[in-house]
Amino acid sequence: MSKRKNETIKLIALGGVGELGKNMYLVEIDEDIFIVDAGLMFPENEMLGIDIVIPEITYLQANKERIKAVLLTHGHEDHIGALSYVLKSIDVPVYGTRLTVALAEAKLKEQEFEGTADFREINSNTVLSFDTTEISFFKTNHSIPDSVGICFQTSQGSIVHTGDFKFDQAAPDLYKPEIGKMATIGDAGVLCLMSDSMEAEKPGYTTSEAIVVNQMNDVFYNAHGRIIAACFASDLNRIQHVFDAASMTKRKVAVVGKSLQRVFDIALRLGYVQVDDDIIIPLSDVKKYSDEQIVVLTTGDQGEPLEALQKMAKQAHKHVNIQSGDTVIFAASPLRGSELLLSKTVDMLYRAGANVISGRQTVKVSSHGSQEELKLMINLMKPKFFIPVHGEFKMLKAHAKVAKTCGIPDDRIYIAEKGEVIEIKDGKLQAGARVPAGNVLIDGIGVGDVGNIVLRDRRLLSQDGILIVVVTLNKSEKKIAAGPEIISRGFVYVRESEKLMEESTAKVRDIVEKSISRDAFDWTTLKQEMRDQLNQFLYEKTKRRPMILPIIMEVKTKNISM
Repeated sequence: MSKRKNETIKLIALGGVGELGKNMYLVEIDEDIFIVDAGLMFPENEMLGIDIVIPEITYLQANKERIKAVLLTHGHEDHIGALSYVLKSIDVPVYGTRLTVALAEAKLKEQEFEGTADFREINSNTVLSFDTTEISFFKTNHSIPDSVGICFQTSQGSIVHTGDFKFDQAAPDLYKPEIGKMATIGDAGVLCLMSDSMEAEKPGYTTSEAIVVNQMNDVFYNAHGRIIAACFASDLNRIQHVFDAASMTKRKVAVVGKSLQRVFDIALRLGYVQVDDDIIIPLSDVKKYSDEQIVVLTTGDQGEPLEALQKMAKQAHKHVNIQSGDTVIFAASPLRGSELLLSKTVDMLYRAGANVISGRQTVKVSSHGSQEELKLMINLMKPKFFIPVHGEFKMLKAHAKVAKTCGIPDDRIYIAEKGEVIEIKDGKLQAGARVPAGNVLIDGIGVGDVGNIVLRDRRLLSQDGILIVVVTLNKSEKKIAAGPEIISRGFVYVRESEKLMEESTAKVRDIVEKSISRDAFDWTTLKQEMRDQLNQFLYEKTKRRPMILPIIMEVKTKNISM
């Protein structure tokens, strides 16, 4: 229990609820703030041109003197990818397991973090002591080793964050969860459980990795050409399966993809993947072996495999392209929302002559627990209050229903919104206050300089294109000195729409001449008239509304005296 009586406990999600990724949760115990994870989210389809999305940290910046630590549950990017942006403005220690710290350090280097980061390595037996709490850890079973849950001990009971987890009864030692320690925490008294909800809609149990191993081996034994295995860069469990199957079938493995190579090198150096040295070959040596001896393990630049496979199918990849007779294994579940992209990629691979192992064949399973495993976690912890986290709203809702079947009353289950402050005081849970929370969009080196207005403009440009109208005026003589000239991009093909462009030019000339003939006029009013009238004219002619960008220039005549 805590060394002193805790008056107030607050729980805040800055990301990771009502969405996939961007996990960041705050545990406030009296005046101390602890950050659990600092993850990124990959952009949704409508976020045109955006590279990644991170949580808004305005609240943390305003209270940085109260922040005691960042605690990382594991090394996936949706839990560590925003860390460099947090550490730019908040100087606090970062605690994580050996592999998690190594991956976080590599991520900071990749993102060109220029500051200094105070990383401190922990393991599942570490206990951190602070004035308001003691923090302990327990191992969980996930697709990456060194994953942990976090327990904050308070005088009212423990606050437990599970991290990402499932319960695979056949998990090897490196991935075994500490179920006994979870039960001990539950017996000591859990005030509130914050639990992973990613597979809360799925009944039963998540398929065991042992099934994947058998299926993977069968595919490798029956493949007659090259094998292209696609996976997420940080799914070390699946990467190990690929190397094990390659070893059994006497194949060599070439690793393709910067993010995959980075994670693999770290895991190999630290001993988190077990690979014989003679199995790994550089990509340049692939042609030295027959097709039946080769496995290409690949992923994309951002750690997901679909984009890389599409390039291979189009014969546009700079290292490896699909050839007839290849067997392509999707050793990764597609990101939610990318099912259409997966279907298109599979079609392209078949067209390129590959045999694709996907769909119902079990060479991939979820790394998150299904309903029966979620029930087991709840029954081990026996929490007084329950808050589902990490998932879209429908997942959180399904997890809440699971908790109810485990005997937790409705009034002790709370589905949080981003930025909502959930306060536990005197044994009661209440919510109401809010802190700033939302999306910060990263585009290139710009952080937060792309907002809703810029995204709206990008959507307009992608839908109906742009029309640039250039006209040069002689203001003193009140006449057009040059133009109007209309430049179209993404609106109509100019060579086939000459009449429309001529009519548009005449329309602009008429608007300008009427405007400058008045006693007084200004550029702003003229530009708005050009936008409004040309927009209406083009919509009547084409039923499209391109973005119209007027550019007005002025020339001045000089009086020359002899």
